[in-house]
Amino acid sequence: MQLEGIYVPIITPFDDDLAIDFDAFEDVIDWQIESGTHGIIVGGSTGEFFSLSQDERVKQFHFAAERIAGRVPLIAGVNDLLSNRCYELTAAAKEAGVDALLVAAPPYSLPSQKELVGHCLKIDRIADLPIILYNYPGRTGVCMDEIFLERVAQSRNVFAIKESSGDIDRIHLLAREYPQLQLSAGAEDQVLEFFAWGARSWVSVVANFFPKEAVRFYETCVLNDDFITGRKVMSAFLPLMYCLERGGKFLQGVKYACEIMGRPGGPVRPPMQPMKKELRREVLQIVQTAQKTLHAILNDKG
Repeated sequence: MQLEGIYVPIITPFDDDLAIDFDAFEDVIDWQIESGTHGIIVGGSTGEFFSLSQDERVKQFHFAAERIAGRVPLIAGVNDLLSNRCYELTAAAKEAGVDALLVAAPPYSLPSQKELVGHCLKIDRIADLPIILYNYPGRTGVCMDEIFLERVAQSRNVFAIKESSGDIDRIHLLAREYPQLQLSAGAEDQVLEFFAWGARSWVSVVANFFPKEAVRFYETCVLNDDFITGRKVMSAFLPLMYCLERGGKFLQGVKYACEIMGRPGGPVRPPMQPMKKELRREVLQIVQTAQKTLHAILNDKG
């Protein structure tokens, strides 16, 4: 399997009663495909998997697989606090017919590198599907270091890594020392650096509301090798990325940005709470400014 382009970890729209709004979820899926994104991830942190029941997560896998119907690859996040739930989700994702899995360390337990190897290889045995590693120590508390990578990369199914540590040295390490693992940008504010170091895909949160712009950014840097324009696009994206990442209301900001762009968003589930008016105004201004700036840059390039 090749990771080429923009893979969007889609949001989970909720209705006012905080049930999954599957009509809106269908709309989200179809719009992403129509907008040219190259793959869809269900069950990521942007989809609030941690607030969903096991049954809801399995229903999402089946619903997405049926709706996508092979139009683009479907990648399932199978991560959970409890390892047994990860294994149950893995089996359910395989049954649903997903194309690949996104696998992180179970949060809070802080497994050793050897224990993490065992966890990932068990998922591999259950599914026998392509696996994208997901290194996000800020959420899991564990970094997938060289001991881990050298062992799991021996599996024919482990083919890529979404690197979300935010550590620029990790980009260098992975690009130079682990060429057998396809490198995918997972830190929003470092996408340009990932592309410069050979990454050919971006797991893009902002593609939830700027999918065409994200695709054009990928095409500019990866297909056209135009890093002069790429720097301009990245500069336009950065205020938005900083606002979302550092505003303290990441998921609320993403969902509100979707609403600004006329897309389904909806509320978040507790313990998260709605944004205050001041932050909403800030997000609104930054999204609108980014939209205008990106439009000007990308249209200038035709």
